[in-house]
Amino acid sequence: MEIAVPKVHEVENARFQAWVRAFKRRAAAQGIRRDVLDRAFSGVHFDPEVIRLDRNQSEFVKPIWEYLDSAVSDSRISSGRKALQEHRAVLERIERHYGVDKEVVLAVWGMETNYGGFRGRNNVVRSLSTLAFEGRRASFFEAQLIAALRILQSGDTTPERMTGSWAGAMGHTQFMPTSYLEHAVDFTGDGRRDIWSDDPSDALASTAAYLKRFGWNKHQPWGVEVRLPQDFDFRLAQRSITRSPADWARLGVVGMDGKPVPNHGAAAILLPAGGRGAAFMIFNNFKAIERYNPADAYVIGVGHLADRIAGGGPIRADWPRGDRGLTFSERKEMQKHLTAKGFPTSGVDGRIGPKTMAAVRAYQLANGLLPDGHASLTLLTRLR
Repeated sequence: MEIAVPKVHEVENARFQAWVRAFKRRAAAQGIRRDVLDRAFSGVHFDPEVIRLDRNQSEFVKPIWEYLDSAVSDSRISSGRKALQEHRAVLERIERHYGVDKEVVLAVWGMETNYGGFRGRNNVVRSLSTLAFEGRRASFFEAQLIAALRILQSGDTTPERMTGSWAGAMGHTQFMPTSYLEHAVDFTGDGRRDIWSDDPSDALASTAAYLKRFGWNKHQPWGVEVRLPQDFDFRLAQRSITRSPADWARLGVVGMDGKPVPNHGAAAILLPAGGRGAAFMIFNNFKAIERYNPADAYVIGVGHLADRIAGGGPIRADWPRGDRGLTFSERKEMQKHLTAKGFPTSGVDGRIGPKTMAAVRAYQLANGLLPDGHASLTLLTRLR
């Protein structure tokens, strides 16, 4: 049955349906059966809301302090501790089996779906096909769409049950389809890798398996809040520069208690709000969480939420709360200005990742500014 599409989107939907027809031919050539394609795309139309949400992901748009206020709220901490008590037995079995801290698994669950409270109601095929058609990351989302169809073809679930986020992430801990195919596990032993079930066991175990696969070390923190000396060389605050905690201590970088951070291995210094906000010493476990979502705000959110569920305290440093975060269009504008001035950002996508931060730092150094790599409104004003 066809679903009505608002008239303002009729032209776009006509183009979308032409894309779907061409995609079905590509999918069939990759082994997807015609009956699977027909059922999966029944009633599927272009979804403009998905595109709007893709342009405004909170972990890339909100200032870090606003993001953390929500991600690690008092209610989410208390709900996490309650979930720990309710699911302690299975979480401890998962921790023993995979060597991934139960609080970290819980924190991913809390961040992704508020402990299963909202797993997403979007039709995954509709969301992924809309994003693949729109084209900003066409190859990525088309690969995800093919993977979703493989899941349906294998009988793991049905199109009706395959619901998730606007971006196509599914289940309690929001696995993308390719991640599901590669890493989901049947922890309950019922013969199905059921991350959609009301029972979160398979989803939580799949998350632990995923983090373990990407290097999680149970004997290492994701990161530790640190205090920088007044004469700290901000050029050292880069992900590519790592030192042992002892070496950082010799440079004056210590824990918030004033003592050297214990030797958990090589670490970098991260300044998510520049030189005027909290500083973190981050370890390899940061990279493992980053495989779930590459935004620094997300990784800090998961790590800090896990710490709080385990009984740790809040972030102690102040944030520059008077500053306004850059909008998506302003971030793109900053990338354009930096590139035009000879500080290339390797693309204009509105996301402040390591390459853009490196370009910002290079510009700051060239212009006698504090080289903290922070993309601020003040910096954009100067670039203009």
